[in-house]
Formats: sequence, structure tokens, C-alpha cells
Amino acid sequence: MVSSTVNVVRYTALFSGIAYGWYHRRSLQASHDQHKLEAAAHSREKLIADAKEAWKRRNEAADSSLITDPEDPRFDLEKLIAKWEKST
Repeated sequence: MVSSTVNVVRYTALFSGIAYGWYHRRSLQASHDQHKLEAAAHSREKLIADAKEAWKRRNEAADSSLITDPEDPRFDLEKLIAKWEKST
């Protein structure tokens, strides 16, 4: 037969392990949740930066399609002057 001291030690070890496991999982879950929030924020910042860059490229592309050759029938002097004013 097992003495009562051995049983107390066994159950104490069992409940201590369960309590430690619960506490450890809780701390790991909190760390994981914090990491997910930071990753989501970083992702949003990257999307915003990419959208700004795409907008700049689109506007630069619209400016680069400006025709500067006066012999071309699609030449527009007002657009050319507006571009020069904007660049200075």
C-alpha cells in the first residue's frame, strides 16, 4: 500500500503541473495575440505606403504623357505651361 505522504506528493505535483501549464499557455497566448496585432498594424502601414507609391507613379505617368513637341497635333500649350509652373 502507498503511504499518504506519497499520495500528497503525487497530487501536489499533478496540480502544480496543471497550474503551471495553464499559466504558461496563458502567457504564450498573450504573446501570440500581441504579435498578431503588431503584424496587422505593420501590414496596414505597408498597404498604405504601397497605395501612396502607386498613386505617385500614376500621377507621374500622367505628367510624362504630356506632349512637348509643338508639331504634334495633340500638343497642348496650356498643359505644358501648367507643368512648368508646377515644377518651379
